[in-house]
Parts: sequence; C-alpha cells; structure tokens
Amino acid sequence: MKAQFTMLAAYNEWVNRRLYGAAAALPEHRFTGEGAEPAELDAILCDDFDELRAAREAEDTRIIAYVDGLSEAALAGTIRYRTTRNPTAIEQYLAPLLTHFFNHQTHHRGQAHCLLTALTGEAPSFDLLVFQRQTGIAIVSGQGGDFSRPERRASR
Repeated sequence: MKAQFTMLAAYNEWVNRRLYGAAAALPEHRFTGEGAEPAELDAILCDDFDELRAAREAEDTRIIAYVDGLSEAALAGTIRYRTTRNPTAIEQYLAPLLTHFFNHQTHHRGQAHCLLTALTGEAPSFDLLVFQRQTGIAIVSGQGGDFSRPERRASR
C-alpha cells in the first residue's frame, strides 16, 4: 500500500512543477499579490509568484518526506485533526485521508489546467500516466516517450 502513496507524493511534486512552470509564463498582471491573509481555505498566502512557487516546492518536499516516513501500520491507523471551515475534531483512517489529499489537489490542478489552456491555448500534461511513463514508477515494462510538448487546444 505504501508504494501507492509514495507514487502519489512524487506525482504531486512533478505535476506541481509543471503547473508552476506554465503559470510562470503568464503575464505578471495575472498575479496581483493583493488581499488579506485570513485563516480561510481561499487565503492568499504569498505576495508574489516566486514566493508562492518556493513555498509550493518546500511543501512538496515536506509531503514526500512525510509519506516516505510512513509505515504500513501507520497507513492502516487513524489520524486526528481539526477541520478548517467549521472547527470540528475528526478522527479518520489515514490511508483514505491521504487518497483524498492527493485527489483533491488533482481536482484543483485540473481547474488551473483549464485556466492555463483558456489563457494561452496550451498547458503541460498533468496526466498521472504521463508521470508514470516518464519516471517508470508503477510501470512493469515499457517507459519513455516525449511528453515535453504542451497539450494544445484550438482557440475558439
């Protein structure tokens, strides 16, 4: 089971690098850096793009280290936390919570992919299968391919 989460942690870092690489090519006015820093899910955490990118990279390193440190017993165990929106104490099994954690980020990166495509007409592939083929993680045989070209959509 741990190999699944090790793969998802590495995939998470890989796709975030691709997302931030594509976002870095957008004109500067797309990131205003304005806004308060409330303790909400939509809080603005960084004032500029470079700071945001560095924070994302540090968080991805932290996630990978956390997952690498998990034992099978820990994955089968529970975790306690407090929710953000409506502070409530929750105890939940760790493995399904980690699955949600990675899946939820995929959902939001899909939204970002849509925006990048709408703004520029192209975006890098965020496909888990592309990541696996590029890295060899979870591949039994065969690997490779040129996935450096962005996905292009016809402008409307």
